[in-house]
Amino acid sequence: MPSVEKELARRLSLGEEVVLATVIKLDGKPPSHQGAKVLLSRTATLAGTLGCSEFDSAALAEAGEIAQSGAPTLRTYRHDLGSIEVYVEPHAAAPTLVVFAATPVAASLLRLAPEAGFRAILVETRPERLLGADWQDPIGSLKNLGAIVGADVYAVHTDHDAEDLVEALEALLPHKPRFIGLVGSRRHTGHHLEALRAKGVPDDVIGRIQSPVGLDLGATTPGEIAISILAGLVAVRKGGSGGWKSAQ
Repeated sequence: MPSVEKELARRLSLGEEVVLATVIKLDGKPPSHQGAKVLLSRTATLAGTLGCSEFDSAALAEAGEIAQSGAPTLRTYRHDLGSIEVYVEPHAAAPTLVVFAATPVAASLLRLAPEAGFRAILVETRPERLLGADWQDPIGSLKNLGAIVGADVYAVHTDHDAEDLVEALEALLPHKPRFIGLVGSRRHTGHHLEALRAKGVPDDVIGRIQSPVGLDLGATTPGEIAISILAGLVAVRKGGSGGWKSAQ
């Protein structure tokens, strides 16, 4: 089993939700030691131990509740030989940023998104668009979205010429994304919105799709455009007052 520190760093880099439990005090002579750690998901032990299976099972039984609370807490776990006091710290999952289409803007979004606190994934259904560049772990089918997005979802489609853009948004909408943006002016994206409307997507949902997307920074390069988009996403996530570009 990997060390707790390495596995914690790996899981956090992937944006996963985890719970870290650390022994801070002993009472009696329990089968443990100060500083013992276990890393947990809501359903499994990921690394480490608090010293014995009884302690680990007790921490795992409470991991879901503590993860849901989002707040660190102290817990006492007892054994026939003594008890331990444990500091239990939840680490929330990073919000998921779904980036549709392998484009230069997408490449910059995927590179910069972790620095802005997002777990970014690329969805590209056209294999030929992935050639000639190192796209890390792209998702090649819209059917796989449900297995990879979390509860807090944001999405940006970076290619208004993609033939399956409407299908991509249809696959995304059941996951109730907090934000959907389309790169391109309404002149380039408006017909996609009309196609969604024709498929029965409610007007209030269509009205929340931002196009063009990005704060008005005067951005022109793919990297600058990605920064303007991420700045806007941070504003949405944090409740800031960033101003979006005019739809004109």
